[in-house]
Amino acid sequence: MNRRKFVNSSLWASAGALHLANTKPSPVYKYKLGYQLFSVNKDMNRDPFGTLVALKEMGYEDFEIYGFDADAVTYYGHPATQFKQRLDEMELTCTSGHYGFAEYLDRPADELRTFVDQCIKGAETLNTPYITWPWISEEQRTLENYKKMAYKLNLIGEQINAAGLGFSYHNHGFEFEDHDGDTCYDIIIRDTDADLVKLQIDMYWVMHSSDQTPKDWVKKDQGRFVMWHIKDMDKITRDYTELGNGSIDYKTIMPIPEDSGLQYYYLEQGGNFAVSAMQSAATSAEYFKKHLQKLLP
Repeated sequence: MNRRKFVNSSLWASAGALHLANTKPSPVYKYKLGYQLFSVNKDMNRDPFGTLVALKEMGYEDFEIYGFDADAVTYYGHPATQFKQRLDEMELTCTSGHYGFAEYLDRPADELRTFVDQCIKGAETLNTPYITWPWISEEQRTLENYKKMAYKLNLIGEQINAAGLGFSYHNHGFEFEDHDGDTCYDIIIRDTDADLVKLQIDMYWVMHSSDQTPKDWVKKDQGRFVMWHIKDMDKITRDYTELGNGSIDYKTIMPIPEDSGLQYYYLEQGGNFAVSAMQSAATSAEYFKKHLQKLLP
């Protein structure tokens, strides 16, 4: 090698070394960035796979699914097998789903069992580890029904766990309303089997309607809060808002993942979008990656 080639080679090597020294490796996180698809329900019903592609470009890798038809075993109108194939092609996962259990609260046990079997079939097809009870309607929210629901939760949990899947309950705000010194959430924690019924804690609703923080609730039943919903609260209206635009200080109220038993989390915004549902999803993803993702190493 002549002197000129030697000098040029040395310069390129030095520049490469300087570049490597100044380039920080991208952090590797234990938990995938998840999103609850009800947040973009209109977009998913219009164009589910195009919507998933757009969400992936925002950084989302994992989803909690919605839009299940138990009779046809479809998601957003697509057979579960087809939906799973498209997820695999996009290298995306679904780790939980919200299913319509509330309408079976007063139905015969055999009808409930049949519905649960269909949910299991869908979840197994998508390779979704959890099935979640998300809601009961306003007219069902009585102390008697909460006790009945706890009993049904145990039955469903037993059936789902026997299939090798996990079952969880997702809270809103009504679970924290006082009923003669008792609350729905107290009943669920007290009267359900922690091995059969896990908890998906919605931190917005805890901060909105409970007199305790998510950290406080985790202390009551450590290891049971296997999934989190993370969204922000408007500073004036207390409605949903994009992460970073509201009043919830997640750096203060977020539980320690190991204490919680955390396995999956999902950002969410059920409405009150500044511009659109998809733009809100992008805004929340950007804020979360910049400010909060490091809290979940």
